[in-house]
Parts: sequence; C-alpha cells; structure tokens
Amino acid sequence: MTRRNPYKMTDAGILVLRLGFGIMFIFHGFPKIMGGPDDWSKAGANMHILGIGFFPAFWGFMSALSEFGGGILLMMGLFTRVVAAVMLINMIVAIISHLSGNFSLMPAAHAIEDGIVFAAILIAGPGKYSFDSLMAR
Repeated sequence: MTRRNPYKMTDAGILVLRLGFGIMFIFHGFPKIMGGPDDWSKAGANMHILGIGFFPAFWGFMSALSEFGGGILLMMGLFTRVVAAVMLINMIVAIISHLSGNFSLMPAAHAIEDGIVFAAILIAGPGKYSFDSLMAR
C-alpha cells in the first residue's frame, strides 16, 4: 500500500497564489502607472515618513511599477523571489504610511495581509510551475 504524499499539491497551490495575487496587483497597479506624474508624486510623498523627501514622482512611479510589473512577473513565476521582496518592501512602506499618526490597524490591514503573502512567496519560492523553475533546469 502506497502512502499519499500530503505535499504533492504544494506547487499547484503556489501557482494559484502567484496567479491570483499577480492578477490583482496588475489591476491594482495599472491605474497608478497610467496616473502620471501628479499621481506618482502624491504616492511617492509617503516616502517622507522614512526620511526620503526627494523625487516623490520617482518613488511613486517605482511603487506603481512594482505593483503592475511585479504582478506580471509574479504570474509568470519569473524572478519570483526578487519580485516578492520588492513588493514586500512596497507593502512595508504602505503599512508604515497607514499607521503613521493612526493607532488603528484597520487602514493598514490590507497592506499587512498582502505583505504576509509576499513574505511567504519570498520564503517558499516560485514552485515548479514557473519560468524560474524552467530556467533552473
């Protein structure tokens, strides 16, 4: 009698996670990419909380690009750990921004949840159903 491997579907689960979060971040980041320099400056202004007050449009664009472009790469499983790290940093900035001056977790809850997922992807990796896995072969 053969025993069933309880971890057999782990790679499929990671694929579903990557695809789902990738799609959601593409839709979340696209309007930010298309928002232009004024919107990028507003988003990038949050960096002042970390003591970075220069080039807010650049930081806002980088945030939008990490969400939109990161979503595409996450779906593909390409440079997965690097993408997850960048998106995790983006979520940490969002968390700090939401929590600054506000002692309620509710405004930061979504960024915290996303950050947890990106930390898990960073640790678990892309799984075997990914371009990263194909390139490693």
